[in-house]
Amino acid sequence: MIEILSPTELARARESGALVAGILQTLKSRCAVGTNLLDIDSWARAMIVDAGAQSCYVDYAPSFGRGPFGHYICTGVNDAVLHGLPHNYTLADGDLLTLDLAVSKGGVAADSAISFIVGDTRPGESVAMISATERALSAGIAAAGPGARIGDISHAIGAVLSEAGYPINTEFGGHGIGSTMHQDPHVPNTGRPGRGYKLRPGLLLALEPWVMADTAELITDADGWTLRSATGCRTAHSEHTIAITSDGAEILTLP
Repeated sequence: MIEILSPTELARARESGALVAGILQTLKSRCAVGTNLLDIDSWARAMIVDAGAQSCYVDYAPSFGRGPFGHYICTGVNDAVLHGLPHNYTLADGDLLTLDLAVSKGGVAADSAISFIVGDTRPGESVAMISATERALSAGIAAAGPGARIGDISHAIGAVLSEAGYPINTEFGGHGIGSTMHQDPHVPNTGRPGRGYKLRPGLLLALEPWVMADTAELITDADGWTLRSATGCRTAHSEHTIAITSDGAEILTLP
């Protein structure tokens, strides 16, 4: 299903986007060496409930996971790149942490992810990988606008990731979003320009470049949810929800 939002629904999407962005930044500020992933999940739950919003994750049970997810945020550490199930793990200095959050408020969802280094140690390769996903996200957003096509966004994202030297997996990527978290169209992280669905004002997209340092192959963790790099290499993930408007792309999940 591809949804086109009304102006009233778009206003609600802005609320959801601002909430997601605010929660992620608060969580980032609290994450330190010694923080437990389960504490992060608990903090996320409290902020979602206090805002009168609903988690898109806690009851989520898609075919690719061992659902329901049962938690309020995805927490991926080092080699865990997508759908990271919070568990009893204490963050260490130099860990690469990805937080991925989706909430719905007023019946419209927003989705965003950030990756960052915990503590004082800053491995150069990890910093570069995070930067590549952020640059790819910016390129994808710049390519989005009325009259552009999904392939234009995918091509822009893929060009940045490929130039940075990262293999690209196309099993999971960006997606439409609206009254539910995951909708059509699928937005691969590489593609051919001029192809695919033609963007229209009112369309919401969650764009999410993610990479693994030396492989494009994923493995599923024993928890049935967490997707890890097949080689154990580090990973990074950046995501924004955008709205297509008559003037271009509006980022709804900016801090």
